[in-house]
Amino acid sequence: MTTGRIRTGSPQVSEERSDRVGRDRLEILTALIDGPDFDPILRSDVIRIPRQHPVYRWECIVERCERTRSASTDLCPEHLRLYAQDRERGIGKAAFVTAATGLERHVRPEELLCRVCPDRPAAQPDLRLCRQHQGRWHHYRKSAGETATDIDGWLADQSPLPGYGSCVVAVCVDLADSPLGLCLFHGKRYQREHRPGAAVLPKELRHRCEQHGRPIPVEYGDEEAFRRWCATAPAPPWPGQINLLGLRPLVQAELKWGLFIHTRRERPDRWELGGLRSLVATCRTAEAESLIGFEPGAGGSVEFPGAIIKEIRHELRLVYFTPALAKQSGFLETEHFGVRFHQRASHIDLTGIGQLWLRDLVWDHLADMLQSPRCPRTGIIFDGMRRAAIELSVFLELNAPTGGHDPTVLLGEHMQRFVADQRGRERDGLPSLAMKRPDGSASIVTVTTRSRVSNALRKLLRTASDNGTADRIGLDREFIVAVPSAGRTTGRTPRRPFPDEVAHALADPENLRRLAEVHDPLDRGLRDIWETTVTTGRRITEVLQVRWDCLGRYGGLPMFWHDQTKVGNYDVAIRIPEDLHDVLSERQRKTLDRFISEHGRRPTDAELGRLALFPTTHRNPDGTVALSHQWFHSKFNVWIDSLELGRWVPHQARHTLATNLLRAGASLTHIRRYLGQVSDRMAEHYVHLSHSDLEDVLQQVWVAGPGATRPGEILAGDTTPMSREQAQALAIDLSRRSTPAEGGFCTFQPVVDGGACPWALNCQGCDRFVLSGADLLYWRRKREQWRQLAEGAPDDATADYLHQHFAPTARAIDGLENALAGLGLLDQALALDLRKPQDYFNRIWSTAFRPTDLTDPASADNNEAEGEACA
Repeated sequence: MTTGRIRTGSPQVSEERSDRVGRDRLEILTALIDGPDFDPILRSDVIRIPRQHPVYRWECIVERCERTRSASTDLCPEHLRLYAQDRERGIGKAAFVTAATGLERHVRPEELLCRVCPDRPAAQPDLRLCRQHQGRWHHYRKSAGETATDIDGWLADQSPLPGYGSCVVAVCVDLADSPLGLCLFHGKRYQREHRPGAAVLPKELRHRCEQHGRPIPVEYGDEEAFRRWCATAPAPPWPGQINLLGLRPLVQAELKWGLFIHTRRERPDRWELGGLRSLVATCRTAEAESLIGFEPGAGGSVEFPGAIIKEIRHELRLVYFTPALAKQSGFLETEHFGVRFHQRASHIDLTGIGQLWLRDLVWDHLADMLQSPRCPRTGIIFDGMRRAAIELSVFLELNAPTGGHDPTVLLGEHMQRFVADQRGRERDGLPSLAMKRPDGSASIVTVTTRSRVSNALRKLLRTASDNGTADRIGLDREFIVAVPSAGRTTGRTPRRPFPDEVAHALADPENLRRLAEVHDPLDRGLRDIWETTVTTGRRITEVLQVRWDCLGRYGGLPMFWHDQTKVGNYDVAIRIPEDLHDVLSERQRKTLDRFISEHGRRPTDAELGRLALFPTTHRNPDGTVALSHQWFHSKFNVWIDSLELGRWVPHQARHTLATNLLRAGASLTHIRRYLGQVSDRMAEHYVHLSHSDLEDVLQQVWVAGPGATRPGEILAGDTTPMSREQAQALAIDLSRRSTPAEGGFCTFQPVVDGGACPWALNCQGCDRFVLSGADLLYWRRKREQWRQLAEGAPDDATADYLHQHFAPTARAIDGLENALAGLGLLDQALALDLRKPQDYFNRIWSTAFRPTDLTDPASADNNEAEGEACA
């Protein structure tokens, strides 16, 4: 038996190996950047993004407009101001962009060279002359008079002057504008920052030196301070330019790779060049060695583009780390296994688990789940497992020998103490030892968190015991089996349906009007989403994610198409009322109008199929991304609070609808299929099943009675033998009118309306008599009575006659059992005994026997046969 490895904290690269690791990583990224698939635009240290770049577009979208877009918009400041005015007049963006006129950009002098000196920048864009020749031209005009306008002739007589080289600022690539060695941009910045180092040019020597072609000496008050300023001055923020100069080589390569891989995403987020320049400036100021381990806020940056660096880090981890290295470093990347959960990062940090043996157990367990054919649909299970391991890790660190780092010394008593600690914290409402809320406050141990921790640890350790890992690391069996099973999360009762007063308030037209006008001023569909949820009982996410073409009429009936992703049912249709169909049709029109207003054209058929019915306005140019779950709940909760009704959630609309369906006679199977539940057991959480409700449901299942032409025929379905699938799809006809009769229902309308029965209440021989699911036990007893009567017949002929006489009734009973079994209600029907008190007065229950008679078999048989004949 081998002992577990003992090591605390997350494995870190040692100081002596850090340089080697950095060189290895730089070598990998350099090879990737030099590869044939890498975008050559992003290889340079000064990246110049061309106009109309598909991902990093930086210019105004108005045609022939050369100016830079403003902030996170796609219009330049001038066009943004004009569009704000037109929008108030009801003009759409597409119409504005089509009618707008492009503007010329303000040309920077740094971009132009002197027309005489090829190595000097122009001082002004209009004359395009360096400072020396601009001064000479003005002197020439002054001496020759204002009428001297022949600048071409004057230029022919001028000779070029040598340049001053590149700007001495470390990150600048522009030409110097003066002997001081600064370009126009940094020369002005140097003056604004009060000239650090007091670098000046001697005025008395400058003119003479330039005339004779001699270098001009620079005088410094503190040359070292001037050089420090040149080394730390930022790069000029020129449009379409990302200057990576001044960064460490590894950081340069990491940023280039991050910029490239971002363009390869299916739906890349919009990265503003200003945010990228802010990231570069932060890394340059902090002298970052690598983006891995570089925390947001470093270098004193206030506006740190955290979302950008998180995505780049994620892509770098996939390059730097194999699954084995990730395990050693204390984290797991789900994308190493080809899995990416919706709206979740791939990175799962396990460094909070201090004991290496426990961390390895968790990592292996999660990796097995990711590779399993039944991989979880969401990351909730991973969060629960991580929390459970961290809770146990911190407890062992404080209460176990060697801090729990040696698994061979852990006994059952240590786990029992941990379980007791969790239960005590739950009872007293104490905070967790390790877990924090998103706001940084301590997480309180509740019955839910305690149950999840217990179940996750039990599953983790039992799996380790089954696959032999526990024996390999020397973990005691008593430590494993001491984890109790908490079962399903206890203390969490199903949500109740809306009470009548709450339901009325949530459907009140005035309250709905406030929901739309106050909480959704941009009319993104908040009220339509809520009305659809209430009417159809769909989950909020199912309503939010519907596509534009979710409506259709089939046989004149309006249908609503959606995806029930939770149970794996895709493109499912349900029937909806006409008023809801009208509401969603109007929403279709609004969504289509917005697309036309945004793009100036109708969407193609392919675009229409992907268009969301409720599209978000955040980074969604093609309209395919729907509003988020958080967006809806943030608006809905504020509305609920304003109504002062208490705490209610949208999901309770499903409970309300399910309960109403049950009251109307729908079966659990119908409710399960309609609401998209996994099983009838899950549906029971929504319908709050009671005995009287079950009786109402079973009374809606009808088959033809013994007196019908085809006894046992399903009256609400097809006449052919019914399979399980057909039974589950059975549509209950609630329009039938009937009146209760002995053992079933009479459907003869004159009797239903209160008239006398023309057949003297011979229900079992009447073709208008039907059996219901609530009468199954009654008819099973009838069948048992006739079987006993036939078995007690004096001869075979009499027995055959009795069997033939009861055959229609037997077929009706068999048909009823077939219908109930197909609907999944057979067991519930058998559990419903004696649905009417009058059944106690039936002859079979009122007939009594003496004990002495029952001891004589012949007497008992004769009495039984006699009693059945009378019946």
